[in-house]
Amino acid sequence: MSMTRINASAATLTKNRTEGAICSLSGMCTTCVDGCIGMCEIGKSAYRGGEVIYPQPFGIITAAAEKIYPVDLSHFTILGTAVGAEGIEADSDKAIFPNVNLERRIGRDKGLKVKLPLIIPGLGSTAVAKSNWEGLAIGAAIAGIPLTIGENVCGMDVKSEIANGKVVHSEDLEWRVRLYKEWQQDGYGTIVVQANVEDTRLGVQEYAISELGVDTVELKWGQGAKDIGGEVKIGDLKKAQLLKKRGYIVLPDPTDKNVAETFEGGAFKEFERHSRVGMVTEEGFLNRVKELRDFGAKYIFLKTGAYRPADLARAVKFGSKAEIDLLTVDAAGGGTGMSPWRMMNEWGVPPVEIYSLLYAYLDRLAQRGEFVPDVAIAGGFTLEDQIFKGLALGAPYFKLVGMARAPLAAAMVGKTIGKCIAGEEEEPIYIKQFGDTIEEIFVSAPELKRKFGKRFDELPTGAIGLYTYLQRLAQGQRQLMCGSRKFALEYITRDDIAALTKESAEISGISYVMDADKEAVNKILGS
Repeated sequence: MSMTRINASAATLTKNRTEGAICSLSGMCTTCVDGCIGMCEIGKSAYRGGEVIYPQPFGIITAAAEKIYPVDLSHFTILGTAVGAEGIEADSDKAIFPNVNLERRIGRDKGLKVKLPLIIPGLGSTAVAKSNWEGLAIGAAIAGIPLTIGENVCGMDVKSEIANGKVVHSEDLEWRVRLYKEWQQDGYGTIVVQANVEDTRLGVQEYAISELGVDTVELKWGQGAKDIGGEVKIGDLKKAQLLKKRGYIVLPDPTDKNVAETFEGGAFKEFERHSRVGMVTEEGFLNRVKELRDFGAKYIFLKTGAYRPADLARAVKFGSKAEIDLLTVDAAGGGTGMSPWRMMNEWGVPPVEIYSLLYAYLDRLAQRGEFVPDVAIAGGFTLEDQIFKGLALGAPYFKLVGMARAPLAAAMVGKTIGKCIAGEEEEPIYIKQFGDTIEEIFVSAPELKRKFGKRFDELPTGAIGLYTYLQRLAQGQRQLMCGSRKFALEYITRDDIAALTKESAEISGISYVMDADKEAVNKILGS
């Protein structure tokens, strides 16, 4: 059953008056009473209007869809075996889970090396991303995974210097790049600079390549949370006016005298800043890739969202023609800082469906001998079983899993614990049971202290939190792979998972669990 709760959500800070008696079709209370103060979305929209479209409170949250899709990754199971080992000698003393190799090389020249099959996709100009960037950048760098600086960072930076319509200096972008590079270990991972329409006009990627030493850039068609451009809220009139001057869509118009007076009078407290939608063409895409390569970009990625199947086919085909280094496909429902809430729930191709289409399209290219770019998939991944299933669903083409909301959560928790240790906030009993110091609370701290020595004290607790979370994922992934007797990522195949329902089998092409291993079974038992 596919469903989303309508008319009331924690994401929009709304609720029904009659929690136990709600019309399933409309989401309204079964009895809507004259005199209600309007706690539901309809009621709140009656006095706050368009503000209620977006998840709230902006700037300190991320949000993802509540939608329950007909099929998801829980409708597949991981198949283990008691026989043999791939990627290591079939010896019980050697085929142990700590020996599973999770490193991978990606890119058309296989020159990008990662410690784990993960990437953090675009975290850009939202306040929640910026306030946790130290933890994200340093945590990802020391874990050896790529991190993407999302759209609009330069445009949103009030200190950016722009000459003749092009950015020539951005303190914010420089800081984000530098943090990652300063902590990058042995060349693992990479810092990626993404660009949307406004970024491209500002020459952000050219600036990042020439002035900041960035090797990897990403063209952005969209993301899984929405099919329009990025949005943020602006609580400062002068900043809203500056962004309008820089070419952004700002609502309501902050340069309108009446609007400015209304804002200063307190009738509303935030402006909306919107990005434009791109206009994709094959010629334009191929030309842009060539421009960036000619300018010095070593690796070029493409990020696309949960658009209709024809657009997914375009991403695959154009990416193949341009021989890009990584294609990231984000499924519907993905988390973000501020996407329209109903859009996030009711738009786009869901995860299992889009991954299955993606696999089929990539396989068609491979069968014809065409270039197949390395692929990352994103859309609500949090733990190791989902990572295993995602990689298996598109094997051998899916190389990485994109995760943004979960790593950000780990960094936020690490940061909060650091504040508790420093005495800025009261340490809850839930945390206090483990101790009062970084070394006692964070299980990876002793390892990091040995590795970094005196520099350990420079590590923000947000980074330690992210690193510790990623190491948990790594151990869990190694255990699952060991159970399937796959001791390196390249040995994962589609038959390492089975579908638990006929519907999930039909959608994905993965064997229904009752049909799995039929040939092997007949060979063992005799037909």
